[in-house]
Amino acid sequence: MKTYNFDEIIPRHGSDSYKWDSTTNQDVLPMWVADMDFRTAPPIIEELQQRVSHGIFGYTRVPDAYYNAVTNWFSRRHNWQIDKNWIIYTSGVVPAISAIIKALTKTGDKVIVQTPVYNCFFSSIRNNGCEILCNRLIYEHNTYRIDYEDLEQKASDPKARILLLCNPHNPAGRVWTINELKRIGEICIRHGIIVVSDEIHCELVYPGHRYIPFASISEDFLHQSVTCLSPSKSFNIAGLQIANIISFDENWRKKIDKAININEVCDVNPFGVRATIAAYNKGEEWLQQLISYLKANYDCFKDFCDKNLTDFPIAKLEGTYLVWMDCRKLDIPSEELERQLIKEAKLWLNAGTMYGQDGEGFMRWNIACPRARMLEGLERFYKFINQSKA
Repeated sequence: MKTYNFDEIIPRHGSDSYKWDSTTNQDVLPMWVADMDFRTAPPIIEELQQRVSHGIFGYTRVPDAYYNAVTNWFSRRHNWQIDKNWIIYTSGVVPAISAIIKALTKTGDKVIVQTPVYNCFFSSIRNNGCEILCNRLIYEHNTYRIDYEDLEQKASDPKARILLLCNPHNPAGRVWTINELKRIGEICIRHGIIVVSDEIHCELVYPGHRYIPFASISEDFLHQSVTCLSPSKSFNIAGLQIANIISFDENWRKKIDKAININEVCDVNPFGVRATIAAYNKGEEWLQQLISYLKANYDCFKDFCDKNLTDFPIAKLEGTYLVWMDCRKLDIPSEELERQLIKEAKLWLNAGTMYGQDGEGFMRWNIACPRARMLEGLERFYKFINQSKA
C-alpha cells in the first residue's frame, strides 16, 4: 500500500487560489474557504495529465464510464443503488441547489434551512424569489441537535415547499444518524415537503459515525427527495466544477433539467468528468488515508484547545474538516473578530454570522492542511487572545 504525505507544505500563493490569493498580504494564514491544502489523489492527477497531453479541449460528452463510476461508488461504499437515469450532471452543488429551487418552487414559496448552515443556501433561496424559514439547531454540550417540534411547525406552513438538508452538516460538523434522518423525513413527508439534501461532504466522516444517504433510507424517502453530490470536497477538486443531482421522480428531473439549462449550468468540462471517474475508480486508498490524517488533525486541534484555549470550546467534529469554535467569551461580534484576526494575528477564519445569525459569536476553522500549518494558526490565535487580555 502506498503511503501519501499530507504533511508536505505546498506553496499556493500565485496559483490564483481564491483561498490564498484573495489578500495581497502573504503573511496572512488562510484557514477559511473550504478547500484543502493537499494535492489531490495521484490517480486523478495522472488522469488529468493524460487528458491535457491530448491537446484538444472541445465540448464534452459525458460517457457511460462516468455514470458507472458514480453508481458503483455509492453502491460499494454506501449501499445506495442509484439508477444512472436518475443522474443529472452540472457544474457544482450550489448551481444544482439553485436550479432545484427554481424548478420545484414558485415565487413566494418558503424554504426551510437548519441554521447555522452553509451560507450559499441563503442566496440560492433569495435569488429564486423564495423566503427563508429557519429551523434553528439547538447547541448544547458542544454539539447540535435538531428541534423537531419547531421543524414540525415550520413544515406545516402552507407556503413551505422545500427543506434544504445539509448531510453531513456544515458548519456544525454533525453526521446525522439514521434516527435523526428518519424523523426529518417523516415530518417532511407528512407535510408534503421536498427534502433537497446537500451531501457534498459525504465521504469526510470519522470513525464511530456513518454517512447515510437520505434517499437510501426507504422508497418513500427516495421519492420525496433530491440529492446533490460531488467529489469536489473529498478529493480537493472544487475548481474542476462537477456535481450530480440525483432525482428519482421523472417529472422533477425534467423540471430540474430545464432550470439547469435556463441557468446555463448544463455543460461541464472534460477535466471534471475525467477527474470524477478517476476519483471514484482509483482514489479510495488515498481518501482513506486523508480521512485518518484529518481525524488526527482534529484530535490535535482539540488537545491544543483543551490545554490552552479553555474559554473557546469547539463543537464535536463527526464529519467535514470544518471546526466550529465558540468565541462568545470575547464578546466581540464575529465579523469584527474576523477583521481583527486578519489585521492583528494574520489569521483568516470565517465569521460565524456567514452561516446565519445563529452563528453569532462563533468562528469556523478549516483544518484541511498540513498539521504544522494548523498548529501555526492555533498559535496565532492563542497569541491574539493573550494580547487581548493584556
